[in-house]
Amino acid sequence: MGQVLRFTAPGQVDIVEESLPRMSGAQVHVQTLFSGISAGTELSAYRGTNPYLTRTWDPDLSLFLPEAGAGVAYPLTGWGYSEVGRVTEIGSDVDAVQVGDVVWGIWGHRTEALLNQESLRGHVMPLGAQPEAGTFSRVASVALNAVLNAQLGIGSVVGVMGLGVIGLLSARFAVLSGATVIGIDPIASRRELAAAWGAHHVMPPSADLALQVRGLTDGLGADVVLELSGNDQALHESTRLVGRDGIVVASGFYQGAATNLWLGEEFHHNRVRLQCSQIGSVPPQLASRWSRERLVQAATSRVLQGDPDVGSLISHRYPLDEASRAYQLLDQHGNQTLQVLFTMGED
Repeated sequence: MGQVLRFTAPGQVDIVEESLPRMSGAQVHVQTLFSGISAGTELSAYRGTNPYLTRTWDPDLSLFLPEAGAGVAYPLTGWGYSEVGRVTEIGSDVDAVQVGDVVWGIWGHRTEALLNQESLRGHVMPLGAQPEAGTFSRVASVALNAVLNAQLGIGSVVGVMGLGVIGLLSARFAVLSGATVIGIDPIASRRELAAAWGAHHVMPPSADLALQVRGLTDGLGADVVLELSGNDQALHESTRLVGRDGIVVASGFYQGAATNLWLGEEFHHNRVRLQCSQIGSVPPQLASRWSRERLVQAATSRVLQGDPDVGSLISHRYPLDEASRAYQLLDQHGNQTLQVLFTMGED
């Protein structure tokens, strides 16, 4: 009998027992070691602001319809998409993994899971890699997707707005692409880490931030800004940091009305291009050769090789039975955290 996390109402979390079905020949039993909390998507479920709770997504029309969410309601069970575990049993037809392998993937905040082997093919942690690093596969993929959307290279100037976990990973991937990186965040420790990871300039938000960026770029402004905070004020500021015909890649998960976004100012006058980067697909210009699995493998491979050094991003660890404390910390004092992990076993 395993355990699984549930959101029972806004701000309410509990842990309940969960039994698994009988294993089939192509399935794998995994005992969870670590599970990472998403400070964006998961907090929207914890807070009750996720649009799926109040509207219905029609996948055929690609539209949210105004009626209340169909099939998505509290309690929400098993959220989480950044897990690492050890294979404890395999079905008779399994060839993708072996008993004892440490694997990364998506099976939610639960102590054990029964998975189809294809979801774990190519997901075995290499020898010598820290198992916690596997919990960064999803957030690293979000970060790399934003950088690929920006089409960066040598000579590019990119601002990274918001140096949380995904922002720091994006900043490092942008450095590795050869771009000149300007990291922006109000928290000094995050700016310091961005600089240690190679960001060329770091600065806090300020009233003259756009002027400072103009000063660093001979008056041109940034070529691209990656907006990763999910804050509409930061999204507006991003439209001011880029120059004429610049690009803002919006990769945050924005909640509520964007009352601080003024589209009649720099956005309009400088013909700024605003594009969304979302983990559901790769950038359109790469779609003929890249798949989402290739994106995830590329990002995870870098992480498991140790660059970026994601271990330095882990700020808090909680056992699963202290989940309420973990979410309260993220909800009320998120500026004091980076990556928060649930620990469920010993490697």
